[in-house]
Formats: sequence, structure tokens, C-alpha cells
Amino acid sequence: MASKKNLVANRAALAHKVRYALGHPHRIGPYVKRAARDRWLAFKHPDHVGYYRAVMASDTRRNPEAAVGSQTHDRWLALGRMQFDYLREHGLKPEYRMLDIGCGNLRAGWHFIEYLDAGNYYGIDISPDILVAAKQTLTTQGLQAKLPHLTITQNLTLDFLPDAHFDVVHAHSVFSHSPIEVIDECLAHVGRVLAPGGFFDFTFDRTTGSEHHVLREDFYYRTETLVDLAARHGLRARFMDDWETRRHGQSKIRVTAS
Repeated sequence: MASKKNLVANRAALAHKVRYALGHPHRIGPYVKRAARDRWLAFKHPDHVGYYRAVMASDTRRNPEAAVGSQTHDRWLALGRMQFDYLREHGLKPEYRMLDIGCGNLRAGWHFIEYLDAGNYYGIDISPDILVAAKQTLTTQGLQAKLPHLTITQNLTLDFLPDAHFDVVHAHSVFSHSPIEVIDECLAHVGRVLAPGGFFDFTFDRTTGSEHHVLREDFYYRTETLVDLAARHGLRARFMDDWETRRHGQSKIRVTAS
């Protein structure tokens, strides 16, 4: 059963906020608290990467699994397995070299590390706090012998990575938290690191109405915006319809070199 997606709502609009608050009064307090925290962090960190790194530090201190969007451990396990199963069904092979952008605390990453040949997983993230949690996940799962790479990054230029190296690039719940200039930066450079025949899968929060964001944390884009942006960088993008059958609120696009 697919997650029901509200593709027309503008969650940044005052009318939507009022309707939502009336229907979910128990969420007003947490929302106000989060909004106040986010405004303070945005004041301290005007650039998006610095701001979101601070958000992740705050969230990770409370609960690393919740920081990557899983409110329970069972949901953390289910979402990680969902990502792994989908990618394995759609071309992932053990001998492939994989770049996992926004690897978080290895919710899906530990499945990829376990499946791929040793040394073939490269996870990057902007948050040092969540990467510490990733190392804890790696240890808990007993995957040290797989020698994964876990690296902090400041941007998505991918300039420290080699040309034509990765068969698969993966970014789950990254563009859903990124302004368009960050997505543009990634698409401008990801083609360089893709091996011949490689692909880049990413999820995003989809809307068919006005593109908008909520609290600078959740960004909603039209499919055609991201497809056109990829094309400007010489990439072919296609909407992954069958992902829509999964129990996940975001949508997925696959990018290949044109």
C-alpha cells in the first residue's frame, strides 16, 4: 500500500497551517518549539549547510534514528530495508562501487555495506554528529571487515572523489531538505563521478502546486523542475513510478548520463 501524498498543499501557506493546527492541536506546541529553535539556528548559521548541520547536531543529540526521520526503531529498520530492497531490485550488484550522499547513521547504509564487496561503499554527510552514530551502527552490525568509507563533506561538489568511479550514487531524503542551489550543485558535478553506465537515484518531496519550503528544513519541488535541472547539466532524468507503490512519502528520480 502506497503512502498517501498530498501533492497540492502549500504547507508554507498560513491557511494550510491554520487548518492543520485545528485538526492536530497536539502538534502546535512541538511545532512552535521547533520553529523557534530553527529561527535561532538560522540566525547563527545563515548558509544552508551550516544551518542544517546545526539542525542535525540538535536532532542527533536527542535520538540519531529520529534525526534521520524515523520515530521508532522498527520504522528505522523498515525504511532502511525499503531503500536496500528497491535498489537491489533495480540494478545494484555486489561488485558495484556506491556513493551514498547523506548516509546519515546508516539506516540503509549498513544493508548496502553488508551486500557490497569490501571497500565498495562510500558514505558522505555534512553532519559529524550523525557520522559518529553511523560508526556505532557499523560496529553494532559487525561490519568492520567490509571497510566502508565514511567521510564528512561541506558541499556537494564531490571534488575530492575520482572521475568515473561510482556505478551507483544514492541520495535518500537529501534533496527533500535542500534548497534548489544545493541540488543544482550536486547535479552539476555528479556526472563526473559516475562510471560509464552508472546511475544516480534520489528522493524528493513532490508537489504539483507551488514549490515551497517549511522552516528551511523541508523543500517541495515539482518533478519537471528537477528533470529540467538535470538536463541543463547533460543528464537524463526519469521519474521512478514503481517507487510510488512503496510506503514512503517522498518520490524518486533516476539520473543517468545522456
